[in-house]
Amino acid sequence: MTTPALLRHRAVALVATGAVLLPLAACGSSPDTGVNVSVGAAPQYDAVSLPGTIDEQVTSAVEQLPELARDALAESGVPGMAIAVVHGDRTVFAEGFGVRKAGTDQQVDTDTVFQLASVSKSLSATGVAAAIGKSNGALSWITPVSTLMPGFALADPTVTRSATVGDTFSHRTGLHTGAGDDLEDLGYDQRYILDHLRMQPLDAFRTSYHYSNFGFTSGAEAVASSRGQSWQALMQELVFGPLGMKSTSTRHADYLARENRASLHALVDGEFVAAYDRQPDPEAPAGGVSSDVNDLATWMRVLLADGKLGDQTIADAEALTAAMSPQIVSSGPSVDGRPSHYGFGFNSGPQVGGRMAQSHSGAFSTGAATAFTVIPDLDLGIVALTNGAPVGMPEAVIAQFLDLVQYGNITRDWLGDARKAFAAYTAPVGDLVGQKRPASLVPPPAASLVGVYENPYFGPLTVSEKDGKLTVALGPNGNVQMSLDPWNASTFAYAPRSENTPDGSLASAEFGPDGATLRLASFDEQGLGTWTRRR
Repeated sequence: MTTPALLRHRAVALVATGAVLLPLAACGSSPDTGVNVSVGAAPQYDAVSLPGTIDEQVTSAVEQLPELARDALAESGVPGMAIAVVHGDRTVFAEGFGVRKAGTDQQVDTDTVFQLASVSKSLSATGVAAAIGKSNGALSWITPVSTLMPGFALADPTVTRSATVGDTFSHRTGLHTGAGDDLEDLGYDQRYILDHLRMQPLDAFRTSYHYSNFGFTSGAEAVASSRGQSWQALMQELVFGPLGMKSTSTRHADYLARENRASLHALVDGEFVAAYDRQPDPEAPAGGVSSDVNDLATWMRVLLADGKLGDQTIADAEALTAAMSPQIVSSGPSVDGRPSHYGFGFNSGPQVGGRMAQSHSGAFSTGAATAFTVIPDLDLGIVALTNGAPVGMPEAVIAQFLDLVQYGNITRDWLGDARKAFAAYTAPVGDLVGQKRPASLVPPPAASLVGVYENPYFGPLTVSEKDGKLTVALGPNGNVQMSLDPWNASTFAYAPRSENTPDGSLASAEFGPDGATLRLASFDEQGLGTWTRRR
């Protein structure tokens, strides 16, 4: 996905002051403040007290979950959803709602497999933490990617040498948001995409945060390569197999082979329609996992138990803690609000009540939206999977549930707020969206523009003509084709459709003098979208 993550300080000085205080002897309520505070072992662990015991709060919130889920489905129009909750090292709730495919009676249940999109990143981080634990010190989050995968290269040789696995998993290599996603949209495979990341311009190394699926993927694949494994083999050996996650895979073919799977539903003219397949194998570590809530509940128990399931160690505790801890500020600068942070494959930050939470969302504009949150202090985790384009529904249901647990009531219109925040995912993009086509135009003769155009990043593009109308074909074997409609003298309009260009998108294709060049606006965000005509 190319859309920036929507998952989001005044207390810094107070925390810094509190950090030097002696640890307090026991937990309890602070009697002298206007707020009922649960006092922790040290000030950084203090939090707003729960209205009741944690078990009482979870039980009450779980009882309300089915109604919350049904109301969210009805209000959003999303066809189906599955939810699981873990607490006290066990699954305390798991249920499916709605249907796997709109217009059918195929009910969602707890075994229904959904595409997870970017929730995959947190699973992948668990896999790397497991690999670190089994490496006898040979691997860590600070291991340079280039030492694990010699072909790895970015635009700056210094960054190429220095970028670590942790840098790629925290989106701080300097690669811009969506770097490589445009190649995936065209159908290029993982090898081609990773090889061409070196052509992408870079922002500041380690001080800029840009959400990059293929930067992340490069780090994961480097770890797998160092073990002589495919990414699926690593995850199966270290995570899925030991946890008994039999419905979970990083391969799209495995998802398609599941009879009990949720179809994707894009938002088309305000309706959720099962119109597309999303094949995320090139970015498998970042967005390619499929799973059900039963499997994910087991995995969340591991997150809440320092990498263990019972007596079995799945992930190295220190490496997993690092992954779940803040590594970079991921939100814009602000002095009057809590900043957002990203770890290694996890969002990490405080809840309103002061407790730290780890989470991630996943979104395919072609029809999937997923989310999970764990709050270790409460030994609590919840996951929600849906089969509709992202409108903020799983995040809203999770927020409602966590409000009920922590405060005893729902604090705001989470679904309405989330819908506004996620509107960009399904909004049309392109420089011609909303523009009025000129009343009169004199396009150049179509035949004069026909030919093959070269681009070192995107590969060749062919312009062909039939009955006076132009078509461009690009991607491997010209598999992506788009019509060019006259717009003005040298500019044509085309309607891209991919994961990153929702329905209604419209962009310009501008030919240079004598058809010597062709610039496609939707491919030119980083200045790479101009093709030169082959002579």
